[in-house]
Amino acid sequence: MTDNTKDSGTTPDPADDAAAFAVTESGEATQPTSPAAPTGPPAPPAQPADAQPDAQSADAAPVRNTADQAQTIAYPTDAFGRPIETPTASTSPYAPSVAPPTYATANTYPTDSSSTDAYPGQPFPAAKSREPGRRKGSVALIAALAIGALVGGSSGAGITALIMSNQNNGVPVSQAAGPSNVVVNDSTSVNQITAVAAKASPSVVTIDVANGASGGTGSGVILTEDGYVLTNTHVVTLDGAASDVTIEVKSNDGKLYTATLVGTDPISDLAVIKLTDASGLTPISWGDSSELNVGDSAIAIGAPLGLSGTVTDGIVSALNRSITVASSAAPSSPDETVPDEGQSQNPFFFDFPDQNGEQSQGSQSATASIALPVIQTDAAINPGNSGGALLNGQGELIGINVAIASAGTTTASSAAGSIGVGFSIPSNFAKRIADEIIANGAATHGLLGASVKDASSSTSSTVGALIVEATSGGAAEKAGLAEGDVVTNFNGVPITDSIDLTAQVRVLPAGGTADLTYVRDGKSITVSVTVGELAS
Repeated sequence: MTDNTKDSGTTPDPADDAAAFAVTESGEATQPTSPAAPTGPPAPPAQPADAQPDAQSADAAPVRNTADQAQTIAYPTDAFGRPIETPTASTSPYAPSVAPPTYATANTYPTDSSSTDAYPGQPFPAAKSREPGRRKGSVALIAALAIGALVGGSSGAGITALIMSNQNNGVPVSQAAGPSNVVVNDSTSVNQITAVAAKASPSVVTIDVANGASGGTGSGVILTEDGYVLTNTHVVTLDGAASDVTIEVKSNDGKLYTATLVGTDPISDLAVIKLTDASGLTPISWGDSSELNVGDSAIAIGAPLGLSGTVTDGIVSALNRSITVASSAAPSSPDETVPDEGQSQNPFFFDFPDQNGEQSQGSQSATASIALPVIQTDAAINPGNSGGALLNGQGELIGINVAIASAGTTTASSAAGSIGVGFSIPSNFAKRIADEIIANGAATHGLLGASVKDASSSTSSTVGALIVEATSGGAAEKAGLAEGDVVTNFNGVPITDSIDLTAQVRVLPAGGTADLTYVRDGKSITVSVTVGELAS
C-alpha cells in the first residue's frame, strides 16, 4: 500500500490507522498487518502561516469521533506505534498516564470517589435501586425512634433494634423474650397508641383467680421489679365471695407466676398481690391524675374476657365523677347516705367475669355499697379489664380500671359489655392506697361523721350534699357543720350530691385535712376540717 498522505495532503484512510495497531477482544496487542511497519509518526499536514492555531481549515483532517479516540488513545504507544508496557496494563484497561473517560453527572446518578470496588468517577452500580430502600429505612427509623423516645432507656433501644433488624438475628435462649401482644407489622405507620402500648404493656398482667369450682379473670399493674402488683379487691376475692383463693399471674412476656395476697382495701376496691420468685419486672410509670383535662387521650390495657394485652383507646370523658358500686366486702360506716324516694337502680357494676364469661354474682347479692371517685372514659372497658391500666398519651398510669355502666339492669344479659361509659380510680388515690397496703397490709380512709343526702329544690336553692345529721364529736361537728347545711366544695372538688362528698372524704387518709365549703342561710362559708378514721 502506498502512503500518499504526505504528498497529496488527502485525508488518511482510517483503515490504515487501524492496521497500524490492532487489539484483540482479550485486550492483547497484535503486530501491524501492513507489509512494512512505519518508520516514524506521520508528519502533520502543512498549514498556511496565517491559520489560527485552534481553527480547522477545510483541508485539515477531520477530527475523529469520540469512539475512535477511545480506541486509539486508551493504550499509549511509542513513536513507532508499539504498545508501551506498564505495571497496570494487565489489570486495568486504563493506563495511568491517560485519563479514563468521564461520565456526565448532570441528570444522572451520583458518582463514587471512595469505593474500592468501582472505578473512580463511575456511578454506583445500583444507585437507583438503593434509593427506595434507603427512604423506607429512614421512615422506619423515624417511626422506631418515635416509640423509643416515648419508651425511653433500653426498652426504646430494643424496639428500635427490633423494627430495624426485622428480627433476623438470633439471640441466646437466656435473652429470648416470650410472646408479646404489641405487634408492629408496618413501622411506617406507628402512632401514639402503638407507642403507649409498647411502653406500658410489659407492666400490665393478667390475673386468674380460683376457689374450688368458682373463678374469674382480671388484670393488674406491676408496681415493683420484684413483683408487687396492684389490682382490684373484687378481682382477688371473686367479688367478695371468697377469701381463700388461688392466684396465678401471666406477664406480658408469657411467663407464669403464682401470687399471694398482701392486702385488700374494700373501700377503694384496691388490693396488692406479690408474685412468687419474681425479679426484673417492668414497673408502671405513674402519672399525675390531678393534671388531667377532659378530652385528654386515655388508653386502656387489660384482659377483657380473658384476652390478655388488649389495647383500647378513647378520651377522658369526665373528671371528679363519683359512683356507688355494690360490694360484698364493704364495711358498715357511720357516714350514711340517706336514699331519696324514687331513686333509680344503680347502673354501675364491677366488670369482673366468672369462668363462664358472665358477670359475677357477688355484686348482685351484695347489700352494702362503696362510693368511688373515678375518671370517666369512653375507652372500651369490659369484664376482665378490672385492675388494668388507664394511661395518658405518655404511657403513664392515670387510673386503675374498676367498673362500667349499664344501659339497663345489671343482669348478665343486659350488661354484657362496654357501652362507652367506663370508670377508673385516679392514680393519685390508687398510689396512696398501694403504698399503705405494701407498708402496713391495709389502708386508712377519712370519716366526716355525718349523714348526708342530695340537696333538692325543696331543701336548698344550691346543688350539693345536704347535711341530715352531724355525729356528736365527729369531724363535721368540730368544723361547725350542722343539719341543713349544704356542702358545695371539698378540697377543691365541686360537690354535686351526697355520693361526691362521701367519695372525696374517703380519698383522704385518716387524720387528713381539707378545706370544706358549705352554704347556710344563703351565705357561703369555708372551713378547715380534720377527718376522723373510718373503721375497717
